[in-house]
Order: sequence, then structure tokens, then C-alpha cells
Amino acid sequence: MVFILAISTGMIYSQELNCNVQVSAQKIQGSNRQVFENMQRDIYEFMNNTVWTNHVYSYAERIDCNILITINDQISADEFNGTIQVQLRRPVYNTTYNSTMLNFIDNNFRFRYVEFQPLEFDPNTHRSSLVSVLAYYAYIILGFDYDSFSPKGGTDFFRVAEKIVNNAQNAPESGWKPYDGSRNRNRYWLVKNILDNQYDGIRRFLYEYNINGLDRLESRTSEARVSIVESLRLIQEVYRSKPDPFMYLVQVIVDAKSEELVNIFSESFPEEKSRVVQILNEIDPANKSKYQRITASN
Repeated sequence: MVFILAISTGMIYSQELNCNVQVSAQKIQGSNRQVFENMQRDIYEFMNNTVWTNHVYSYAERIDCNILITINDQISADEFNGTIQVQLRRPVYNTTYNSTMLNFIDNNFRFRYVEFQPLEFDPNTHRSSLVSVLAYYAYIILGFDYDSFSPKGGTDFFRVAEKIVNNAQNAPESGWKPYDGSRNRNRYWLVKNILDNQYDGIRRFLYEYNINGLDRLESRTSEARVSIVESLRLIQEVYRSKPDPFMYLVQVIVDAKSEELVNIFSESFPEEKSRVVQILNEIDPANKSKYQRITASN
């Protein structure tokens, strides 16, 4: 069963995040279903009512994001194992379109949840896996959003996410240490890549792609597409200088943007289509068949 929490916007005035939370417990049979409803409500309130920054947000300025938790196993009465999917959307200037900036799944999510026990975050202490994972992704979301509006504008938030990782190095749950998970794709490596100067091109891409690309696509379509191609070259430079297995950040970015890029350049002219497909095939070879749709369109 998937529990969807719907709360009237007139009832709760949240802080920085407008985070939709879903908890899926379809695989758990014969347990108290109320615990999953309470879990979802508590996570929703934690994500949306925690004050994550010292910045002032109006209600309309909140950052749209989704958290989907899929519980695969109930290990004990209050211990669970599953996945957490994180999605972030950014509004595009002068349009009603929201661009997907993040859309990925963290498979290393084991946590304890005790009903009626408050979820409280302390940036200086690892209190629980559940609280630390949620807070970590709250700051990752904030960092990516701020990077899209100013060059490396999210650094302070990524630093907090890094601190959360450091605090969790002695935690028994996986996902926090360098060698947890497969091919170094975990919370440790994601924020390490983000803050590594060798990956500066990725963060510059986030700004250039959005400000000079998407935000101008409605008013100056041709110029905006040129800017998007140039922004992709920033990823290409990183890809060439720092190959696998330490490319988790690159994959997170291209996975979120691949469908959008197909839609943008399917209406472009042949030379530009060829140029962008060449870049995309290099930095994201797993999706070559998807990018063929760009050149196949008329």
C-alpha cells in the first residue's frame, strides 16, 4: 500500500521545502499499517517544518521536491530496510514548466522508526539513520537549487551535508562510508564529488544550463540552445579528466536531464543536433538509444 499525505496549504506553513512524501510498504505483509501512515506524516512534517537555513522564504518560493521511501523489509518492530528516491524540480523563468534537477534512488536505506518519537536534527551529532539521511538530502536539495541560481551558490549547504556524512562514519548502517554500496555510488561519494574542485565543471553546468539556457529558452530559443550545448561541454571536460568509477555525480546529473535534453534538441537544426548528440553519447553512453531520438526527429 502507498500512503499519500495530502495536507491543505492553508493548514501548514512550511519553511524552505515544499516536499511531497510517500511511503510505500506494499511488500510488508501482516504488520500494523498505521505505523507506516505515522511514519509518512512524521517525515513530511520533518522535511517541511524544519528550518534548514537562515534565509527567508515566502510560501510561493519554497523548493518543490519529492521523497519516495519504499520499504522492502521489516527487520524488527521498529527497524526497516528499503530505498529512498529523491526528486527536485526547478521552475523555469517566464514559463509554467518545472525542470527536473534530481531524480535518483539511494538503495542503502536501513533505519529505525519509533512511533511517537520526535524526529530531531542536530548538525553536530548523528542521532539516527532516518534523521541523518533525511537531513542529508534536504541539504543536497538546497545545494543543487542554489547552484542553479548563482555560481556555486549551494556550497554552504553541501558543507552541511558533508558534515552529516562525517558524523555518521561510525554508524552501523551502510551508505555513509567510502566503500559502502556498489561502484562507490553512495552518500559519501555524492557530496565528496560535489565539493571536489575536479568536479567544478558540474556545478558550473548547473548554473549555465539553467540561467543562460532554460531560463532563456522561451524568449531566445536559438541562443538558449547554444548556451545549453556549451554548458554540456563543462560536463564533457569533467568526464574526460575523471573517468569511472568515481563518476557518481556525473551520472546523477545526466540521468535527471536526459529526457529534457531530448525534448529540447529534437526541434533543433541538423548541425546542432549532431553536435549535442556527440557530447551526450560520450558522457552518457548508457543512454545512446535515447539520444538517437534527437536526430531521428524531423
